[in-house]
Amino acid sequence: MRPLKAFFLGRLLREKLLLVTIAALVAVTVLLSFSRRAGIFWRLQRTTTVTLAEQQQWLQNRRSIEQGAEAAARNLDPARTLDDTRLVGELNALARGQGLRFTNDTPQTVRSGQFAMHTVQFNLLKCDWEALKRFYLELTKRSPYVGIEQFSLQAERANPAQLNASLRVSSIEIVR
Repeated sequence: MRPLKAFFLGRLLREKLLLVTIAALVAVTVLLSFSRRAGIFWRLQRTTTVTLAEQQQWLQNRRSIEQGAEAAARNLDPARTLDDTRLVGELNALARGQGLRFTNDTPQTVRSGQFAMHTVQFNLLKCDWEALKRFYLELTKRSPYVGIEQFSLQAERANPAQLNASLRVSSIEIVR
């Protein structure tokens, strides 16, 4: 340490200031890097803690969740549940019944135990408010077997009296 002290004291004032500035910049850089890494670690630790607590809560409530699913399955009529093909067919029939133009995407299916959830993006194009309302009311009559997850409505650019509706519709199927 003495040779470094002797080296430092033997320098001109401007060299001493330059060496102190360089040492300060290195220290600031190291501290900033450490604080950034500590912040990342703390956020990761907090996220992991919250996720584990949520998972623990699901595991603690497993029996009541399974009992609720079984009770829901008993209340559903398996003959009225819709698979992905029947869901698209039902939506097409409802739209045609109201005289609506439509497009739809390929249904997505998620299976979980005794249930399968089918989801399809369904777009109604250039329709009037009354036809859209009738379509919605007919669709709600099929609840709880069919439901709207997401709904957006926009006015047609060329004719603001006409509407474009985008729906994400899902159905539950009891898998046997």
